[in-house]
Amino acid sequence: MNQSKENLNLILLNAARKEHAADWNWKSVNSPFARLYMVETGSAKVIMPDGVYTIKPNHLYLIPSFVTHSYENDAFFTLCYMHIYDEHNIFDRLSFPFEVKAHELDILLVKRLLAINPGRELRRSDPDSYDNMPTLMQSIAKNEQSTFNSIVETKGILLQLFSRFLDKAAFKQEITDKRIIKVLRFIRENIHRNINIDELSALCYLTNDHLIRLFRKEMKCTPMKYINQKKIEKAQLMLIIGGESIKDIAFGLSFGHISHFYRAFKNTTGISPSHYRAVSLMERKG
Repeated sequence: MNQSKENLNLILLNAARKEHAADWNWKSVNSPFARLYMVETGSAKVIMPDGVYTIKPNHLYLIPSFVTHSYENDAFFTLCYMHIYDEHNIFDRLSFPFEVKAHELDILLVKRLLAINPGRELRRSDPDSYDNMPTLMQSIAKNEQSTFNSIVETKGILLQLFSRFLDKAAFKQEITDKRIIKVLRFIRENIHRNINIDELSALCYLTNDHLIRLFRKEMKCTPMKYINQKKIEKAQLMLIIGGESIKDIAFGLSFGHISHFYRAFKNTTGISPSHYRAVSLMERKG
């Protein structure tokens, strides 16, 4: 990978060791967080966009955020799972290998991560308990440990494990125009605001038409389409790990009306925000 500096702020959402007995079968999972797996015993299959993989012991596996995938398992196996959120959207810019070899140190690091983060496991929910799920998900997903020590150690372990994949990562697309890099950073840092094309153009001392042409050349879409996509991705995360109402999420992301949010969300994901929250909570298995 090019040695350009990339910002990383990895936040642990969930983590646990889980035993499965032919019950790890989920279809079309798509989450706004990354999944890191390490199998201890047995094996299972993960269906990714580029093929079917068998996950097995002595390896680490990474599924980036917003990658639709499925699971198949017909026997007993045990794995450790970690759900990770990166607020700097590293997966937008880099493509990663699905599998890397796990060395003895990596196995010890995963065990240590689980030991200092008790109570982060996911619990299967009955559909009748949907009304209580936002509160439950908020309590198990919040990034708070009992001591500053464990916060620092957790981030250090995540970075070490993630570095195994970074070694073989590649840029999806090289953004060469510094003005567009500046615009992307501004969008990322202000995604909660009502960003308009005029302020983006002023940021780069360009006309609106010129900025749109440059942005489309680098990003293959218009600035406003990109902003809308990022807002919906942020909403997907908030729907899963937070207890806020859909209305509060919509207004918190500066959608002028709840109907506008519903329409944008469904156009992007194919389902309504309420359906997404219900389905995602049932699919969030280790």
